[in-house]
Amino acid sequence: MYEMSYMGPRAFNHSQSNDAEAEYDRLRDLARQEAAKRGSCFQRSQEAYSNGDGALAKELSEQGKAHGRKMEEYNRQASEFIFRENNAAGRVDADTIDLHGQFVEEAEDILEERIKYARSHGQTHLHVIVGKGNHSANHVQKIKPRVERVCRELGLQYATEENEGRIYVNLTGGPADMGSAPSYGHGHGHGQTHGGQYPSHQQAHQQQQHHQPQQQQQGGNQDQVEQVVNEILPRVLRKLEKGCCVVM
Repeated sequence: MYEMSYMGPRAFNHSQSNDAEAEYDRLRDLARQEAAKRGSCFQRSQEAYSNGDGALAKELSEQGKAHGRKMEEYNRQASEFIFRENNAAGRVDADTIDLHGQFVEEAEDILEERIKYARSHGQTHLHVIVGKGNHSANHVQKIKPRVERVCRELGLQYATEENEGRIYVNLTGGPADMGSAPSYGHGHGHGQTHGGQYPSHQQAHQQQQHHQPQQQQQGGNQDQVEQVVNEILPRVLRKLEKGCCVVM
């Protein structure tokens, strides 16, 4: 069974327009409505079968499956929408991924694909924004434990950052030493660092012997984020569509 748990009502980790928030809520609400219709059809199908009406049972079962497909489509649209909103160029740095607003299983699949992408492009670390659980039921962090499990399964060491809503992941297999990670600026609101954990942008610039202007480097980071959004999402969403059952 493909179970999904939502991390909380606030899906955005940045200032956003009311229209964007309304669109995200609309898609998730439509998915929940289709889930309820699917459940009703399956229940009535079982009742019809018990009453000996096989034809009606089959018809209701097919209706339930149709509602299930619509539910999956609305959830797919919501997942894609929130991912693009939270990970758009200029909102996160090139070494960061924001999983706010995803169901737990959506977040897991997206993270796995993001790690594959990062490794294939020579990235040594990743900052994963998981949220502090402030907007979840009972203030329980739901995505963070799943991110940690993914890291353990992949043999990657990780550490909670000073901001408890972020996890640092070493993609090289070495210790999760945040002090050795190059900085990408982390100046976009929720991507800020705290307590001087990371080298300054200038220090990282000198260590890596980058001679291009700072504006050009930032533009490259934004292009990389866009590339991540465009390349990862289609693969993740195709994978999610293959899930057998989705429980809201």
